[in-house]
Amino acid sequence: MSDSDSDEKSSHDGKPPTEDLQEEAPAAGEVVHDRLSADETFQRIVAAADEEVTRDNSELFFSGLAAGFAITLTFLLHAVVAAAVSGPAETVLGSLLYPLGFLYIILGRYQLYTENTLPPVTLVLERIASVPTLLRVWGLVLLANVIGAAGGAFVLANSGVMSTEVAAAAAEFGRKALEISPLDLFLKGLFAGWLVAGIVWLLHAVRDSVSRILLVYVVFLSIPAAELYHIVVSVMDALFLVFLGEVGLMPAVIGFLVPVLLGNTAGGVVLVTLVNYAQTSDRLASDDESQPRLSMREWLFGPLAR
Repeated sequence: MSDSDSDEKSSHDGKPPTEDLQEEAPAAGEVVHDRLSADETFQRIVAAADEEVTRDNSELFFSGLAAGFAITLTFLLHAVVAAAVSGPAETVLGSLLYPLGFLYIILGRYQLYTENTLPPVTLVLERIASVPTLLRVWGLVLLANVIGAAGGAFVLANSGVMSTEVAAAAAEFGRKALEISPLDLFLKGLFAGWLVAGIVWLLHAVRDSVSRILLVYVVFLSIPAAELYHIVVSVMDALFLVFLGEVGLMPAVIGFLVPVLLGNTAGGVVLVTLVNYAQTSDRLASDDESQPRLSMREWLFGPLAR
């Protein structure tokens, strides 16, 4: 045996190597944290939300517009696969490419309305941002999403991008939704809003890109597989029929889009944001000068309170 090997052995003070490893291992019953706690996830969301609400209106709008355009991919690919399959498994198999538009949005960090129901609300709950600021972010992003989705629906309805079979499958999405009662649409939107806002929480909790992609794919696949409704995709479903001349704009908005929008918002805010906020104990310090609290008047009225 060489002198270097002897020196290495002596560095263990005469103890076997396995004994050193046992000393370095955690004691019995000790928790090894290999994932973020709820408090750490909450702090990440607050930091991301602060970046969102401080963006100017044009940045929010064009980011939301890009997200609306990207939803065209989801609508188109969903119709392509749905037209190609049939039988008892049609709902699930036809949804296999549905998540791709959402992957494009989330990996590209575009602004999507349902994704925005969670982060800005955390700032409002902490009284770092005002209610009018929240409504500004929501309103701009939703408007931009709708304009982008409407543009995609118009092009698809008035061009030869879709084959006859694919266009028929795409039109069936909206027809089927218009047969559902507003209450059931609200409840379907509620669960979809819960899923989408929940994915925001999960994406801030995981650490690697592969897990993020897998989470996004599985969660968004579950929306059409469970026959739930996402507001921006629903805008495409409805406006595609409007541009084909099969339904009027107001019946589509009132009977389809409004219940889904209310359900998505309630699911994201109540089922995810408020519940997850309640389980976090590590609130921002009340004397943290870097994040000053708004007065109740400023919190409610924003710039109008000054």
